[in-house]
Amino acid sequence: MQQPSDRAVGLVRTGPGSDRADVTVASRSGAITSTAGGELRADLCVIGAGSGGLTVAAGAAQLGVSVVLIEKDKMGGDCLNYGCVPSKSLIAAARRAHLMRTSAPFGIVPTNPTVSYKGVHDHIHGVIAAIAPNDSAERFTGLGVTVIRAPAQFISRDTVLAGDQRIRARRFVIATGSSPAVPPIPGLDGVPYFTNETIFENRGQLDHLIVIGGGPIGLELAQAYLRLGSRVTVLEAMKALGKDDPEMSEVVLKRLRAEGVEIREGALVERVTGGTRLIDVHISEGGVPAIVQGSHLLVATGRMPNVAALNLEAASIKYDKRGIQVSKGLVTSNSRVFAIGDVIGGPQFTHVANYHAGIVLRRALFRQPATVDGDIIPWATFTDPELAHVGLTEDTAKMRSGRVRVYRWPYHENDRAHTERTTEGFVKVVTDAKGRILGASIVGEHAGELIQMWSLAVSQRLNIKAMTQWISPYPTFSEINKRVAYGYYATAAANPLVRKVVGWLAKLG
Repeated sequence: MQQPSDRAVGLVRTGPGSDRADVTVASRSGAITSTAGGELRADLCVIGAGSGGLTVAAGAAQLGVSVVLIEKDKMGGDCLNYGCVPSKSLIAAARRAHLMRTSAPFGIVPTNPTVSYKGVHDHIHGVIAAIAPNDSAERFTGLGVTVIRAPAQFISRDTVLAGDQRIRARRFVIATGSSPAVPPIPGLDGVPYFTNETIFENRGQLDHLIVIGGGPIGLELAQAYLRLGSRVTVLEAMKALGKDDPEMSEVVLKRLRAEGVEIREGALVERVTGGTRLIDVHISEGGVPAIVQGSHLLVATGRMPNVAALNLEAASIKYDKRGIQVSKGLVTSNSRVFAIGDVIGGPQFTHVANYHAGIVLRRALFRQPATVDGDIIPWATFTDPELAHVGLTEDTAKMRSGRVRVYRWPYHENDRAHTERTTEGFVKVVTDAKGRILGASIVGEHAGELIQMWSLAVSQRLNIKAMTQWISPYPTFSEINKRVAYGYYATAAANPLVRKVVGWLAKLG
């Protein structure tokens, strides 16, 4: 995005103890105006400067729409500061350490690396700092957005108060994200513990990390800290990676356990004690009590929408504990207000917030009847091996479509996987009876990258035959996607009628 040079911009700063906000606003047509009483008026007001809010603000501003962007905390939101960026940076550091220990099959003498935990911390925050300018207030004021750094709350259906500044807008977008959900475990408030918003500040070795929660966040961080030299125990009340296809998730869990992560499923956490030197987590497994003792504790039990301080009642916006209620077009019960991303519940991913942002821009600015299609949303868990999925699972497809076809292809049949010694995993594709692709799952090396072809196929409602009609460079992991699609022809070749027709054509010479 190019930064416009001919637009006056505004940055409103409010903070603890401030009595008023200093505002610089544009004065030309289509820009933000200020009333005699100091009230700002804009076409669009975005609450929350995470990935979804930033996408809406940038897109609208570049189309000449006047935009106010409100953020009470850090620009970039959860993804940049506490989520995707720091977690993948940590995973990358841990992977380097793991590769050094496991280099023997390549003819390289393995070594046990010395981990500088301060160095890992500096690496994580160096990556955040490198990306931060893209999400900064300065960049967005350069795009023509008025940025207000203050908490926001509705005071009417069409007015928000941010600090001491009133903003009235034609349309609002709530993109306030989510925060770690901390369960009401007795004794938890009496011991120190990490969440995904605090663990990336760690600068020291964690001797024995206990992770409460066996979902993607918990398992990604569990494997990373194991590879950095910690002992790790994961406690999951039900099934680890329970939202994924069991056939796929089992490959991941088997690898994590082989590396040394202790994963205890069906472990109900009853209370937590200690905290002076060691932490005792009291659990029940099948009614049998037990104690898991560790040096540090990470709570990774999901996330909750950030709605508490918005005073949504003043704007007649309906919500519950799952988040703000919206239509398929992301419109709230107040027709002036959209809500996107984590704050509405559902899949809590950065790319979902960005997808929602695109729908809002189409509806709010172009009046297009865009709606959310949950069936095309992909997700990826960045353990090693990675696990990725898009579309319908096999079970869901059977419930919706009745008769389905399932195609699989293993990594160990891929030549590039052999050169990298990463032959664990497979691709699984589900189609309807006519071959239309309904969903795909991949577990293995680069699954998060490989799933993107299937994301396109599902979104465009392609037939499985289309996935055989492209040329894949050799040797690449992407060949796996083509080979699994050829299963369609293998199935056809087994049909007696097809074989009879082929035999008859062969006799014709």
